[in-house]
Amino acid sequence: MSLPAASRSAEASAATGAVHPTQRWAFGALLGVIMLGLGISAAPSPLYGIYADAWGFAPITTTVIFAAYALAALASVLVAGAISDRVGRRPVLLVAISGLVLGLVVFMLADSVPVLIAARVLHGLSVGAVVVAGSAALLDLRPNDGARTGRSTGVAFNVGIAFTVLLTAVDAEYGPAPLVVPYAVLAGFSVAALLAVLLMRETHVDNRAATLVIARPRVPAVISTDFRFSALGVMASWSVLGVFLSLFPTIASVAVGSTNLVFGGAVVAGSAATAALSQAVAAAWPAKTAALVGDVGMGICAGLCVLSVHLGNPWAVGLAAVALGFFFGLAFGGSLRHLNQVVPADHRGEVMSAFYVLAYGAMAVPTLIAGWAATQWGVDDIFAPFMACVAAACLLAAWLGTRVPRVTPDA
Repeated sequence: MSLPAASRSAEASAATGAVHPTQRWAFGALLGVIMLGLGISAAPSPLYGIYADAWGFAPITTTVIFAAYALAALASVLVAGAISDRVGRRPVLLVAISGLVLGLVVFMLADSVPVLIAARVLHGLSVGAVVVAGSAALLDLRPNDGARTGRSTGVAFNVGIAFTVLLTAVDAEYGPAPLVVPYAVLAGFSVAALLAVLLMRETHVDNRAATLVIARPRVPAVISTDFRFSALGVMASWSVLGVFLSLFPTIASVAVGSTNLVFGGAVVAGSAATAALSQAVAAAWPAKTAALVGDVGMGICAGLCVLSVHLGNPWAVGLAAVALGFFFGLAFGGSLRHLNQVVPADHRGEVMSAFYVLAYGAMAVPTLIAGWAATQWGVDDIFAPFMACVAAACLLAAWLGTRVPRVTPDA
C-alpha cells in the first residue's frame, strides 16, 4: 500500500530517532479509532436473538460466539504491545483497522454459526491490537498526562459501545436488512479511520529493540501492587461487560416480557452511556478513589440487578443497569487511570498487554461458564449466582485498593 509522502517522511525520521511536532488532531483521531473498535466489538449484541431464532441455537452457542471474540482479542494483546514497541503504533493500527473492515464484510455474508465465529475471531484479533497499540500511542502523545489519557480512553470505550449497540438495536427492530445494514455503516466509519491513521505520524520513535522479540506480558516489580489493584478492578468489571453484551439483552427482555429488541439494546446502551458519564464526572477525583468507589458500587448494584430481574419491572431493570454502568465506569476508568500514572515509559506496551490479557480473559471465561450454565439450567437460574460472584470480586478489589500506597508525583 502506497503511503502519503508526509507519512513516509515520518517513518524515515522515526528510524533515526527524530521527533516531529505533534499533530494536534492525532490524539482525538486515536480516541475515535479506539471508540470505533469497541463499538464494533459490541455491534452484534442486540442481534444474537435474531441469529438464535433464525438458526435455532442455544445460549451456550451465543456465548461461544461472543467468547471467540474475547479469546482472539486476548491472543492479540499478548503480541500487539511488543510488536508496536518494535515497529511502531501506526503499522499495527493500519493492519488492525483493515481487519475490522474484513470482519464486517464476513458478518454481512454470514449464513451459519461457523462464519459468525470466524467474523468474531477477526474482530477479536483486530480490536485487541487497536486497544493496545492505540492506548500506547495515546500515552506516547501525552506521556506526562497518564491519568487524563486513561480517563479519555475509558470514556471512548463506553461511548463507542453505547452508540453502536443502540444504533444496531433500532435498525434491527425498525430498519431494513438488520443483519447487513449496521455492519455496512460501521465499515464506512472504519474506512474513514483507516485514512486518518494513514495520514498520522508515528508516535513511537525511540527505544525500539534491535530485534523483534514477542515477550510475555510483563509487569515491573516496582508497580506490582498497583497493577494487582488495577487488574482485579478491570477483571471484575469486564466479567460484567461480557455477560451484558452477550446474554443480558435476552435476560432483560424475558424478565419484563418484551419482544422489542430496542428494549434490550437500550438497557445495555444506557449502562454503557452512564459508564462514560461517570468517568467524566469523576475527572477531578484521584484515580484510586474513583476505582474504589466503583468497585464497591458495582458490588452493590450487582445485587440490585438481580432484584430488578426478579421483579420483572422494566423501569427497575433499566435503572439498575444504568446504576451498574455508572459504577462500572468508575471501576474501569479509575483502574486504568491509576495504572497509567505508574507505568514506566519503556514498559508501556508490555504492561498494557498484561492489563488487557486479564481483562479479556475475565470477559471470556465467565461468559462461557454462564452460557453453559444457562443451557443446563436456564438463563434466569444462573444470573443471580453469576452476579453474586461478580459482587464478591468487586469487593475484593476494593479491599486490595485500601492496601495500595498513594501515588506521588515522583512515582
